[in-house]
Amino acid sequence: MSEAWRILGTPRAGGILVVSDHASNLVPDDIELGIAPELLGQHIAIDIGVAEVGEMMAQQPGFAAFQGNVSRLVCDFNRDEHLPATIPIASDGHAIPGNAIDHLGHEARLARFFRPYHAALEAVLARHPPALILSLHSFTPQLASSDEPRPWQVGVLYNQDDRAARIAIPLLGAEGLIVGDNQPYSGQLLNATMNRHAEAHGRPYLGIEIRQDQIAGAAGQNGWAQRLSRICNEVALKLPS
Repeated sequence: MSEAWRILGTPRAGGILVVSDHASNLVPDDIELGIAPELLGQHIAIDIGVAEVGEMMAQQPGFAAFQGNVSRLVCDFNRDEHLPATIPIASDGHAIPGNAIDHLGHEARLARFFRPYHAALEAVLARHPPALILSLHSFTPQLASSDEPRPWQVGVLYNQDDRAARIAIPLLGAEGLIVGDNQPYSGQLLNATMNRHAEAHGRPYLGIEIRQDQIAGAAGQNGWAQRLSRICNEVALKLPS
């Protein structure tokens, strides 16, 4: 565990690693974002429910979880390093005035959080090559900036490598769920961590986005942890060798 990341469970070669970039809403004491405190409980600061789902999955045999340990408003790990959105000055209509920092401040934030996070994740994956990476996020039922509700209970995201996605989509559909195929947004546009650590190395991965009302409470979190553990095991077994 470090300031930027934490590991739950024990990573194993041939196991399943659950990666959640946005699992925390922690803001270090020496960083002032200049936002209302209640915003830290909303999706702009954290992927609601994923920390708990990942923790429950990490208790299953063969599973471990690698989670971001600071809020995405401090540093968004699921972005490319050079992009302004890595340290966002606004999110879903809310200004983040404390992130209006100069180049040296931006570089210091990357050196403190972004680079250690990705270096540690790469080290875990290289040392314990998993059979499958589960990239786990959650999404809002509706964006504050939109009038359109999102009907999908779960989305499966991918960029070029859709090996695991093609196996998982019908499995999730068989559970009676409304499944988004590269919805509510496309993995071809928003897939930075998996592009870097999975697609660039040929490591199979499954990108899952759960609608946050599904995992806002303990019962939903437990149900989804059990479901995803079962489905990930099945996907890993069915992946072409």
